[in-house]
Amino acid sequence: MNQIKRVAIVGGTHGNELTGIYLVKKFERFPNAIARASFESITLLANPKAYAIGRRYVDTDLNRCFHPQDLKNAQLSNYEAIRAKEIYQTLASLPKEQTNLTIDLHTTTANMGLTIIPSTKHPFNLQLAAYLKSVNPSVKVYRWKDENNSPFLRSISELGCAIEVGAVAQGVLDARLFQQTEELIYAILDFVDAYNRGTPFPARDTFTIYQCLQTIDYPRNEDGEIHAMIHPELQFRDYEAIKPSEPMFLTFDGRVIAYQGTSTVYPVFINEAAYYEKGIAMCITQKELVLV
Repeated sequence: MNQIKRVAIVGGTHGNELTGIYLVKKFERFPNAIARASFESITLLANPKAYAIGRRYVDTDLNRCFHPQDLKNAQLSNYEAIRAKEIYQTLASLPKEQTNLTIDLHTTTANMGLTIIPSTKHPFNLQLAAYLKSVNPSVKVYRWKDENNSPFLRSISELGCAIEVGAVAQGVLDARLFQQTEELIYAILDFVDAYNRGTPFPARDTFTIYQCLQTIDYPRNEDGEIHAMIHPELQFRDYEAIKPSEPMFLTFDGRVIAYQGTSTVYPVFINEAAYYEKGIAMCITQKELVLV
């Protein structure tokens, strides 16, 4: 693989996720913090209009606007669709023989801790994830169910990841999570610099990826309205095992709805506030052991 020529640190893909926004602002003020000798570091505030009004987005979710066919569709003309095309041109502008890496910064109201979402299963991304877990053992690695034809900003480059941290409320800064995210960014930059300099990777090892199998919606009535909540015994238990017949939802009249699967799984993004509109109560994952 060619040396990595540019690392893009992106914040504010969602305008009410302040950790990434204020890290980008900090790096713009103190560029030496992200400077490394072997590559260029750039920053990008992805959705400035949404940030200005304190909302997740203006017209539509920017982080669902990067399908290749949508980027080519001139008929899509809302603010985020146009912004996605601008971001794509900015971050994918290097010649093909040169290599980009993208870090997309997010927060979640779910109890996800420090989560790395690799852009692809490229060996470099897996090595990077393993390295970040070695630096901070609390880091979890999550993969969406289908990264092919992805709508996410992280799909702009084959190399890189999203960083998802929580739990933190929308529109709120949490100093502890801010600092932990910042340290992960520095670790990524150091790893890229070491790679470019030819430093050998650590010895082959295994680590766990939480692979998304499916998303589950909230139970709904005949009018399509939610009629049950996340069960109190499941709330804030992201990455913890749930077994068949264990409580998953609680209806408004007090009836327990159990998990109906046939095997132990690991829910994540449990009760994420931004996913109510998407019909997602949680993402169901299974553990996969990966050799790097």
